[in-house]
Amino acid sequence: MTTPLLVIEGLKVAYHRNALALHGVSLTVPPQAIVAMLGNNGAGKTTTLRAVSGFIGLDNAAVVGGSIRFAGERIENQPPHANAARGIVLVPERDKVFPNLTVAENLTASSSARANAAERRRLEEVVFQFFPALTSLRSRLAGLLSGGERQMLAIGSAVLCNPQLLLVDELSLGLAPVVVEDLIRRLSALRQELGITVLLVEQNASVALAVADYGYILESGRVVLEGAAAELRGRREVQEAYLGQSGGAERRSYRAVRQDPTLTERPRE
Repeated sequence: MTTPLLVIEGLKVAYHRNALALHGVSLTVPPQAIVAMLGNNGAGKTTTLRAVSGFIGLDNAAVVGGSIRFAGERIENQPPHANAARGIVLVPERDKVFPNLTVAENLTASSSARANAAERRRLEEVVFQFFPALTSLRSRLAGLLSGGERQMLAIGSAVLCNPQLLLVDELSLGLAPVVVEDLIRRLSALRQELGITVLLVEQNASVALAVADYGYILESGRVVLEGAAAELRGRREVQEAYLGQSGGAERRSYRAVRQDPTLTERPRE
C-alpha cells in the first residue's frame, strides 16, 4: 500500500484566535495524485491550502486542533519558507506574480535550495516546453499579461521551486472556459512529467473532477462528501449542487440537495 504524501486529520483553524473556519477537516493525498477540494465560497478550501503551506500565519490565523503530516512529518503552524524547503509550493488564488517584474525576472525570482543549477535548467526547459507562450513573453511585464498568461507564469514559477506537493488555488478564477481547459490539460501533463503531487482547490467542479483522481467536498469548514472523481461525477446530489445539472432556475447548495426527500442517499464506502 502506498504511503500518503499528505495526511490531514481533524484539522481546526481559527482566525483572530476564536473564529473557527475549519471544524475537523480530514483528507489524504497519495503521492503523484491529483486531489481536488470542491465547495462554494467560504467552504474552507483556501484556508486548508494556506494551513498546509504555512501562509495561514500571515492571516492572523493558526491551526488550533488536529494535525498536518507531510511525508510523515508534523508541519502544522510551520512558516512558509520552512514548508517550501520541504517541497510544498502554493499557487495562490490572487497575487500570483510580481506585476512590476518581467516574465523572465519572475522566473528568476523563483528559486529553491532543493534544486541545483543543473536541475534548475531542466525545470526551466520543462516550463517553456509546457508553456511555450512564455518564451515570447520573457521581456513583458507580468502586470501586462492576460489572465491565462499570468496563470501560466504562476504555475511555471511554482515548478521552478521544485515542488513535491503543488497547491493550486482556483485555477479557473476569471478565465474563459477554453483557457481553463488548456491549463488543466497542461497541469495534468506536468504531473506526469515531473511526478509531482497536486492538491487542487476549485469552485468549478466539472473542471476539477475532469482531471482529479479523488475529490473532497467541503461546506462550512467540514468535509461533507469524498470519493473517486468518477464516482462524485456520477452522484446526483453532486450534479445538482456543483455541476449545474439540476434543470432548475437556481443551483442549490449541497446541503439543500441532500435534504431533498426525492433523493436516496447512497452510503459512503
